[in-house]
This record gives sequence, C-alpha cells and structure tokens, in this order.
Amino acid sequence: MIQSFDLAQDHFALFGLPRTQALDAERLEARYRELQEKVHPDRYAHLSDAEKRQAMQWASRVNEAYLTLKDPLRRARYLLELAGHDVRLETNTAMPVEFLMAQMELRESVAGAKAAGDTETLDEYHRRLRRTIRDEYAALQTALDAGELARAGELVRQLMFQEKLLQEIGDALEVLET
Repeated sequence: MIQSFDLAQDHFALFGLPRTQALDAERLEARYRELQEKVHPDRYAHLSDAEKRQAMQWASRVNEAYLTLKDPLRRARYLLELAGHDVRLETNTAMPVEFLMAQMELRESVAGAKAAGDTETLDEYHRRLRRTIRDEYAALQTALDAGELARAGELVRQLMFQEKLLQEIGDALEVLET
C-alpha cells in the first residue's frame, strides 16, 4: 500500500519546515532524503499501475518542493506567491534607475573584460557581484520577515538580473581558464 500525503499542503508543510526565507539547509536535506525514501517509485514497483502512477506523482511533488525550497530565489518567489503577492516577472520590468544604470555599466565592463580575455578583472567582478548578491539576499529576508512584500518583490526581480550576470561571468571565466 502506498503512503498517502495531503496534496493541498504547501512545500513548507510537506517538509515540516517553518514558512520562512531563512531555512535550515541541513534539516531540508534530511527531510528530503526521508521523503524520497518514502515515495521513491522503486518501492512501489510491485503494486498496480495506478499505485505506481501515484508514487510517481508524489516523487515529482517532493522533488518540485525540494528544488523550490533549496534555491533562495525560488523560495522567496514561492513565499511571495503564498502571501498572495504576484511578482509579475513577465510584465513588471520597472526597477530603480540607479540599479539599471549600475547593471548596464557592469555588463559593459564584463563584456569588455571577456572580449579581452582578462580573467583577473572578470574574477574581481565575480567576487564583487557575489558580495552584492549576498547583501541583497539579506535585504530580501528582512523584507519578507517584515511583510514588506512589494520591496521583497522588487528585490527578487533585481536578484534575478544579478544571478544571471553572475552565471555569465562564471561561464566566461570557465571558458577562459580552460
């Protein structure tokens, strides 16, 4: 017999974790392993096709919840969604002018360093951006804890830009260093 779960519960409830941006990563990992062990489709290979499908659904649900909770940006978006705040990523491109100007300048500088094969400069941009992102995540957590949903949504949109640029710099460094 397959174990039953409440499909209506949110990801935090599924994992038995408090609904907060600051999660205990070790507790999340431990709970994920426990849940995976319970719902892994291989455990139900001897059951009916319907029960196997149910096990697959549960495994997918656990994986989706885990991936959302593990990633701080996805977790923040999910918390905002649970609070009824739509970040409107597709339609809301409004950001502070200072932020946009700084992003444009940084992107141009990164492109120049990348074109010149200047790994030292790219590495410095990468370190600087990681520090900025760390500070932004702290501000995001503060905004979420204070219930400042509009501010948290703005920070989520900004962090998406910054995370993408960080990945691009990391990719450029990897190519140049090989």
